[in-house]
Amino acid sequence: MIRDLPSTSTREVSKELLRLRNSVGAMAMGRVLTLLVSVDDEHADEAIRAANDATRQHPARILVLVSSNSRGKGRLDAQIRVGGDAGASEIVVLRLYGELTRQQAAVVTPLLLPDSPIVAWWPADEPADVASSPLGRMAHRRITDAAGVTRPATQLRRRGRHYVAGDTDLSWTRVTRWRALLASSLESAPFEPVTSAAVTAEPDNAAAGLLAGWLASALGCPVTRVHSAVGTGLVSVRLERDSGPIDLVRTEDGSDTATLSGVGNNRPRLVALRTPTLPETLAEELRRLDADEVYARALCDGLPRVKQGGTRSEATRRGEVPGRAQESDVPDQAGVGTSTLEDRSPAESHDEGRVRALVDEGLGRREKDG
Repeated sequence: MIRDLPSTSTREVSKELLRLRNSVGAMAMGRVLTLLVSVDDEHADEAIRAANDATRQHPARILVLVSSNSRGKGRLDAQIRVGGDAGASEIVVLRLYGELTRQQAAVVTPLLLPDSPIVAWWPADEPADVASSPLGRMAHRRITDAAGVTRPATQLRRRGRHYVAGDTDLSWTRVTRWRALLASSLESAPFEPVTSAAVTAEPDNAAAGLLAGWLASALGCPVTRVHSAVGTGLVSVRLERDSGPIDLVRTEDGSDTATLSGVGNNRPRLVALRTPTLPETLAEELRRLDADEVYARALCDGLPRVKQGGTRSEATRRGEVPGRAQESDVPDQAGVGTSTLEDRSPAESHDEGRVRALVDEGLGRREKDG
């Protein structure tokens, strides 16, 4: 059911929600959180679809604040979606015009679910200081997406300066599988410290920056960001050890796989390395309402220590980073670790939260042991 309320007020929206609740059923029952989405017209439709899909596992009241024309007279157009059009949640789209575009917190406050956590999400551009913004101050968790801004590296540095517990970024969630594979690879003999690391990716790739920051903070070794061609995304990671490197290299055939080499005495093996979708990454972040301390260390402590290297071709010629993915004999069926990932590889498990907890625990244990 979709109900449009043009030129309305938050009071009228609240009344209509109550009326729909009485006619459709107790919609608010079972809602576990309020999700605030601050977005512009260009990204609104995609954000609404992603929020709808992500909250199927976490029924929520989704309040989408769409900043339209900031000039002219202030006006509020609302749309309420419930039932089949909103999945397990209820969606209220609030289109703001004029001065209301600068008063998002005041507009949304009367519509918040009482006594429930508040999560704020900025799918594209976000305030310079997210936690101190009006929406950020009322939220328990603040989700940004550096991949959706024009200068991701600059934004990440800014977020590191202004970080507050509860902040996170979807670019971090996108490298959960990379982190799991790298952490588990260090649990096979020889048990040697990593002397240096190199992350190869296209310039200004936010996920690669956070992955490099994680390696720097977790392993305490020099980490270099090597730049590949624009459009190649995250290409590879090399962990250098005295006995030889561990290489994780994404294949170039579009199959969402990579080769992992240098683990124990095994030949290169094929591993699953699918990039999660936007709804999947958002759903993963909605699973946790506590502060992500590992992300904080990667962003605030590790990322500033990452050195910028040259191009991939130059580094490959010098033997500093791997080239193309090597041929492998056997696809990965059981994962590459035992104690970190237990008896299931991340590729076999759909619970990314479990994977994240295990990889953080596993590499954290190596930090203490080292």
